Amino acid sequence: MSELKLSYSGYVCAPYLHTHESVELKEHWINSKNIEKLFFVTGTFSNESKPYFSNFTNHYLLAKFKDSEKISDDLLKHNQDKTSFMFNIKDDLFQREVQGVTNFISVYFMEYAKDNEDLQEIANLLLKREKIGKAGFGTMDTFCLIPSKFTFPYNESIAVIEVASEKSHQSLKKYCEQIRRDVNRKGLTMTNLVSLSMLEQMK
Repeated sequence: MSELKLSYSGYVCAPYLHTHESVELKEHWINSKNIEKLFFVTGTFSNESKPYFSNFTNHYLLAKFKDSEKISDDLLKHNQDKTSFMFNIKDDLFQREVQGVTNFISVYFMEYAKDNEDLQEIANLLLKREKIGKAGFGTMDTFCLIPSKFTFPYNESIAVIEVASEKSHQSLKKYCEQIRRDVNRKGLTMTNLVSLSMLEQMK
């Protein structure tokens, strides 16, 4: 019997390099029923994550998807020499209506194993921040034609938050940094992986 693979919803970040592969992938995702929303974004990687992903770039296509299996197929078919990131959300912490449009997504990794009590504590801290519309925990898969020099050790402990605000991306980055500090004060080591600033909605 073949092994049954679980599929998840989540986010995918593919480099937008103005190449044939990038343009083809963009057109495919605009027309795909698997893609709920599609954005053109800038990605800012933290100093802690840069050594693991030397093949990063500045501009990405960011999509919210329903089925991770289909996204894996897309990224294998349109693999590039800059890294693509797929964030599978396995535990939705919360989702709520917030004022304004989501224009910033912050992705973190947890350095230590987390249990349900830790997740609850983080969820409670995030709920106090009224600009956060959605938060979830999950895993990360990467796709790249060029292998990374170092193996990223925290693929199984990824946190993603959506922020809605009319403020500047720089201001939102500081806002998310304060959230990270609040979590770390509780002894739960959460480190920024990448900040994604939305420039244009394509779908």
